[in-house]
Amino acid sequence: MTESTSADSPGKQHHPQPDEKHAHSHPRHTAQELRAEAVEALLIEKGLITADAVDAVLAQHNERVGPLNGARVVARAWSDPGFKAALLDDGTAAIEGFGFEGGQVEKLVVVENTDDIHNVVVCTLCSCYPWAVLGLPPRWYKDPAYRSRIVREPRQVLDEMGLALPQRVAIRVWDSSAEVRYMVLPQMPVAAAGKPENDLAQLVTRDSMIGVEVIHGT
Repeated sequence: MTESTSADSPGKQHHPQPDEKHAHSHPRHTAQELRAEAVEALLIEKGLITADAVDAVLAQHNERVGPLNGARVVARAWSDPGFKAALLDDGTAAIEGFGFEGGQVEKLVVVENTDDIHNVVVCTLCSCYPWAVLGLPPRWYKDPAYRSRIVREPRQVLDEMGLALPQRVAIRVWDSSAEVRYMVLPQMPVAAAGKPENDLAQLVTRDSMIGVEVIHGT
């Protein structure tokens, strides 16, 4: 595990933008990804599965189950100071009561955004990620451009991804690993104070729990 607080690095050569919403060079597929695609194609060809079924499973984990789990955790922390303290002290123990399925949270560390500190998560070696609370990692999280640049020039990378932070806000970059995985506790919008947990959970996005987005309004 490493923690780094990085300042801008002027004069660096421009690199591909690490957001899947931006145009960049074609991503390199890992051997595992190529094998998975080959197996999927073979199963579809033999009629054992359909492409729609695969897409549905991916959507379930990437868009609904995982991020919704994390959103519930954030909403509880926003509503319950005691739970928030427990979550920041030991994330793994704090979420046990939710009974989430999935892995990669054997050692979950939750870091809190404040008015003065903004946290962002990366895995510089591969794509270590707390699946049980965030679902499947987005493509840009695995992109070498994001993995290398967010450590060296976090403010510039976040700006390219649409998050412009004031210069007074320090940026802390947390490097997930096979032993420790991180999740960001975003700040609750002031206008959302007093809302029920279910409503608060609807405000929370996957990207805000990675730290590349902040939550605005209600």
